[in-house]
Amino acid sequence: MNKTISRRLLVSTRNDHKVGEIREILGADFEVLDLSTISGVGEVEETGVTFEENATLKALAVSGHFDGWVIADDSGLEVDALDGAPGVWSARFSGVGATDASNRALLLEKLEGLRGKERSARFRCVIVLARAGRKLAAFSGSVEGVIINQEKGSGGFGYDPLFVPEGHCETFAQLGSEVKNALSHRARALSGLLAWSGWND
Repeated sequence: MNKTISRRLLVSTRNDHKVGEIREILGADFEVLDLSTISGVGEVEETGVTFEENATLKALAVSGHFDGWVIADDSGLEVDALDGAPGVWSARFSGVGATDASNRALLLEKLEGLRGKERSARFRCVIVLARAGRKLAAFSGSVEGVIINQEKGSGGFGYDPLFVPEGHCETFAQLGSEVKNALSHRARALSGLLAWSGWND
């Protein structure tokens, strides 16, 4: 007998990679939808200067179009040698028309000549939960690591081929989804969502 899905959750994104990770991490207790399942929602301009501000903008904009729980995730890479950049601009790091590949290339260029701990960085994620146009909670998670000097691995997305998490010798792109989803910044933020006390209020 199939287990009954207890909660429908709309993720305010059209990023298939991100939605796939969230589905894997949350498991069968959630039916995870994305923006392709509803109409009338345009692109939300991410004008915030923090991950939480951007996640809040996306969650609130979509929660008015969906009768149920909505989450929005804003996440990115913070590199200490770059004073926390690219940060909230991680997806747009290399400018107009940025791609994952062009962002990684620019990052390697900016870190050229730095070694070891000089390449320290972290992935950070903030997830905002909303319903009916009201922000209910925010959850954050981060994972420390270093940026290596060449891409390794074919899994993951974004900066994963360059990021080796603390305690490991392989990049997120090499470790595979099962390992990544157990220790990633997104997994840590989602653990807060899972533990949230307001689900049954």
